[in-house]
Amino acid sequence: MSHRPRKRFSQNFLVDESAIAAIVAAIAPKIDDTMVEIGPGLGALTRPLSRVVRPLHVVEIDRDLAARLRAEYAGGTIHVHEGDALEFDLRSIGGDVRVVGNLPYHISTPLLFSFAAQAAVLRDVHVMLQSEVVERIVAAAGASDYGRLSVMLQYRFHIEKVLDVPASAFEPPPNVESAVIRMVPREAAELTAGREETLSETVAQAFSQRRKTLRNTLGRHLAPEDFAALDIDPQARAQNLTVADFVRIANYREERGG
Repeated sequence: MSHRPRKRFSQNFLVDESAIAAIVAAIAPKIDDTMVEIGPGLGALTRPLSRVVRPLHVVEIDRDLAARLRAEYAGGTIHVHEGDALEFDLRSIGGDVRVVGNLPYHISTPLLFSFAAQAAVLRDVHVMLQSEVVERIVAAAGASDYGRLSVMLQYRFHIEKVLDVPASAFEPPPNVESAVIRMVPREAAELTAGREETLSETVAQAFSQRRKTLRNTLGRHLAPEDFAALDIDPQARAQNLTVADFVRIANYREERGG
């Protein structure tokens, strides 16, 4: 490996061939897929994916790695988009987009919210994340890991953990374990929040002080009689509410104008 990993880009390169093969098998690429890889790095996933998907789009912020990819794939089998993945518009490459990649851990959460905002053009997402982030994403109501990330991503996607990837699969090895998740956008009929901005605001407010009760965190929006009408215990905490509960609260607020 001639490229020195850069800490500011959270660069830990996947090198284990069995892990690479397992991830590609989970993705199951097809020749006519519209696919974008986030953070291709040294091309561990790029190489096997580009043998099937033509062209494969890749988004790389490191200019040295972007130049290296352009040189290696000069024949046009991949399109290199040099820049910040947080600023990349997935709609620019069409619809029915498949997103894959080993997400830079320092921006993984904002990237996931970016995918959620663009879910209408996605077919699916297969990404590697810190295991603790994956546990937060898939956590059920009542679990200690359940939070804003869980609610907002579960509202937008059907989510499952696909496989675990040990630190030893990377060079240099990170000080965390990793896992790959699959996220498939929900059908429009499943997205029952009247206004998603209100849902997002409600969830953020409810989890802003995890140890406090809903009466404290949502009291400015809901009076005691509102909790009663919603059949929600004001003494409960945010982590006790399901995604459907948050949707009901958001829609109730919209109906009541608050």
